[in-house]
Amino acid sequence: MSEVPNLVPATLGPQADLARRVLAMESAEGIPQWMLHIMEHAEIEHLAGTAPGSYACNPEQVYLACQKAAGTCFIDQWIPRNPLTMGPRGYESMTERGAMTGAERIVCDGIVIDSPEAVVEHMEQFTLPHIREQTQRLARDAEKTVTDLLAGERRVQELFGPNLLKVPYGGFCAFPVLRYWQYGYENYFMAYALYPEVMERDFAASADWARAYNTLAARAIREGRLPAVVRLDHDMADSRGTLVDIRSLDRLWLPHFARAVEPLVSAGVRLLWHCDGNLMILLPRLIEAGVSGFQGFQYEDGMDYEAICRMKTREGDDLLIVAGVSVTRTLPHGTPSDVRDELRWLVENGPRTGLFLAASSSIAPGVPWENLLALVEGLAFYRERGRA
Repeated sequence: MSEVPNLVPATLGPQADLARRVLAMESAEGIPQWMLHIMEHAEIEHLAGTAPGSYACNPEQVYLACQKAAGTCFIDQWIPRNPLTMGPRGYESMTERGAMTGAERIVCDGIVIDSPEAVVEHMEQFTLPHIREQTQRLARDAEKTVTDLLAGERRVQELFGPNLLKVPYGGFCAFPVLRYWQYGYENYFMAYALYPEVMERDFAASADWARAYNTLAARAIREGRLPAVVRLDHDMADSRGTLVDIRSLDRLWLPHFARAVEPLVSAGVRLLWHCDGNLMILLPRLIEAGVSGFQGFQYEDGMDYEAICRMKTREGDDLLIVAGVSVTRTLPHGTPSDVRDELRWLVENGPRTGLFLAASSSIAPGVPWENLLALVEGLAFYRERGRA
């Protein structure tokens, strides 16, 4: 393969460079910010300084203008069209229902998923053979895989310009997942409980493929001189705790997860785990497997931010933390003063190195403009003045 040019601009603007340094766990005076994924079109346009209705007509450019106006320093998940799935009152016009959004009937490859046995039947007839085929195909398509990963990052970084840093996201890391997204919650989790040996076969085969894929992803990061950070995004908990018993994860899933991500960890790539629900019991296990940072905390569900920020990587270093003002409590239901207080609390209790600020997740329609403005102004304050 011919030499790949550095995909990060040779001269970065101050915000992108601040993000680069903090992602590398270097000390910095300012506290950089992660993307603000605002879902209400009118607020995207207001921040971007564009006319009403402009986002729907030109979503990529208006969304990018909104990010730049908000002071965003880095984006990993580039999804400028995602807010088009919502109206002013949320998913008001959704007509297509999927396995996780209330579909009355789930059919996979002609098999109606109406029982845990149907889940197992499909996994054995289709899912497991498909994973084995993917693993064999990956060995043949290794060069194309690296080339495609780099091409995707190059296109987005060129669109961003030098003062907004593109950071690798989910496509740069694969690992075994819980397949509720494919089969629906009820029948998948019954199958998980009744047929653990089939679940582990799935996790093992997925880890075989993911380990080979992650070896290529680590190579792409190295050859493209990309920021050595990847955010992993898979919901494993609800407000009560992990979706399945933690002891079963210890036995069936975690060893294969650790095996899958090892090529990235060994290459010095920091793994940043997106948190939904109450994941406290799983965090030490993820750290032991090589995860070195977390993003997206639901404090009201029991995620102890102060305790998390005191945790260390398995090498004893500070964690990379992307802390956010709550999108389920403070931003929609609080006041501008509450927003400022929560930002102050995040900063005062965050790690001394490796801290980013943002909202805790996507900002749904209905957040008062005054609260969003307080967030943007607060982020600018800490970006420019740090902990002063």
